[in-house]
Amino acid sequence: MRRSRFDVPADTPVRWQTVKQLVPYLLEFRARVALALVCLILAKLASIGLPYALKYTVDSLDTDDLSTVAVAVPVALVVAYGTLRFLNTLLGEIRDTLFGRVTERAMRRLGLKVFRHLHDLDVGFHLSRQTGGLSRDIERGTSGISFLLRFLVFNILPTCLEIIIVVTLLLTQYGASFAGIIVIAVVLYVGFSVKATNWRTRYVHEMNQADSQSNTRAIDSLLNFETVKYFNNAGYEARQYDTSLAAWERSRRRNRLSLFALNGGQALVIALAVTAMMINATLGVLNGEMTLGDFVLINAFTMQLFIPLNFLGFVYREIRGAMANIHNLFNLLEISPAVTDKQDAGALRISRGYVTFTNVCFSYEPERPILKGISFDIAPGQKVAVVGSSGAGKSTLAKLLFRLYEPDSGQISIDGQSISSVTQTSLRDTLGIVPQDTVLFNDSLLENIRYGKPGASDAEVDDVIRLAHLSDFVSSLPEGTMTQVGERGLKLSGGEKQRVAIARALLKQPAVMIFDEATSSLDSQSESAILQALKEASRAHTSLVIAHRLSTITDADKILVLHDGLIVEQGTHNALLQRQGRYHRLWMAQQESTP
Repeated sequence: MRRSRFDVPADTPVRWQTVKQLVPYLLEFRARVALALVCLILAKLASIGLPYALKYTVDSLDTDDLSTVAVAVPVALVVAYGTLRFLNTLLGEIRDTLFGRVTERAMRRLGLKVFRHLHDLDVGFHLSRQTGGLSRDIERGTSGISFLLRFLVFNILPTCLEIIIVVTLLLTQYGASFAGIIVIAVVLYVGFSVKATNWRTRYVHEMNQADSQSNTRAIDSLLNFETVKYFNNAGYEARQYDTSLAAWERSRRRNRLSLFALNGGQALVIALAVTAMMINATLGVLNGEMTLGDFVLINAFTMQLFIPLNFLGFVYREIRGAMANIHNLFNLLEISPAVTDKQDAGALRISRGYVTFTNVCFSYEPERPILKGISFDIAPGQKVAVVGSSGAGKSTLAKLLFRLYEPDSGQISIDGQSISSVTQTSLRDTLGIVPQDTVLFNDSLLENIRYGKPGASDAEVDDVIRLAHLSDFVSSLPEGTMTQVGERGLKLSGGEKQRVAIARALLKQPAVMIFDEATSSLDSQSESAILQALKEASRAHTSLVIAHRLSTITDADKILVLHDGLIVEQGTHNALLQRQGRYHRLWMAQQESTP
């Protein structure tokens, strides 16, 4: 079973340094944080004043004097009690409102930073990630910020402050016995809660694992909906999903039973502490050492202390988990992308669009080289095609040109500038691609085409729709270009998606165009029309064409034949046929297979 990054194993230590990492995000609103802390302190003082208001109210009522003055005192104390309770609530609301924006902005800043960082990471990271689990992990991490700040600042710290003040008041006003009971009870309560919470964390960990596993399985299955249908494996997918849900159900049951043990132990400590305090107070009243008001005050203080402590097990576990989640989110930010810009990297300056590969070697894995010293160039306005068997390294050339990977050795340059010495942003601004596997966003047809140039006008989009021979298809749709294409473009056919990709690439108007099997999903008539359109549109561009169908690149200025990581032949279509080598054999094999 895959472990989610944000699952919290039972032996995970409490990462207090995580709070320090969040400080920069909090300093954006220094005044708000300071004011919220002032409200917190004032609210806690009002809370501590409540038992005293009750004490003096009860003492003032414990009399036979029914004069106007005697009645006014308890009434005034009751009003004071109500005022203090209102202030306690109001100051708490003001505190939450002030600090709410701080936590929301911290979540926004960190969430955006993680999002950008994920897009900066290399292809290798994204090929090995699982989208469903990663999405849940990021959600847990950003949500952990809100939980950590809210409960640490508004629960743990105020409760510790209140315990210190109350123990001091009990010690100075009522003696060591009352203060001792509270201290012993708090120590037992906290110790038991921490111990029990650490014990039951493994069940929470198992539950989170099962949750991430089932979520990943569901998303993967839905993203590959067509494949599931093709192989008639809906039942298999349901069984796999139910297996994950069964594991989740078991861990939830164990988690619930362990929570029962935790709550039961906490309730026992509280009951013993309250009983001991009340017996002590009762004896004090019977011995004439305390008033009824003192009895009420002791009871109120005891209950007031243990109400927030009652959530300690939950709060401790969640804060511990939130710290681990946020810490792992920061660890995610520390993952360095394999492809980075040099410190002195400048923008790529395009003058002609002259592409050069010089002795380029590359391998995805050290023991399996893909390219072995590839050298070729593409002159401005030239169309160079690359052919070869599957796995020869054709698509790898496009990935290296886009700097999705770095060559192991050798150099790639455009207009004499090594692409490793310029910024990735400026490089990719000058490149356009029609990929073999076109994936569209779950948006309108118009916005998917406009993605090639987000600021493009409707007229520009209409122009590339015509160039990509999409006009008839668009006019046949009831909603035209506003038609929703579905997740990953599932509502469109392969050929329709490919023409959208061609329109999107043309809209970008790049200096260098890459066509990776750009017409593999088109019928012969559409392919012929689009090839002519691409030929016209690419006259001002340098073009690299990765082809499987050799009939689509007969007009190429140069054809490179890749085999076993090497260029074994190169030349024009006719020259290669006359040579009767590998290209000739590929051509004849395709001609024989064509009906």
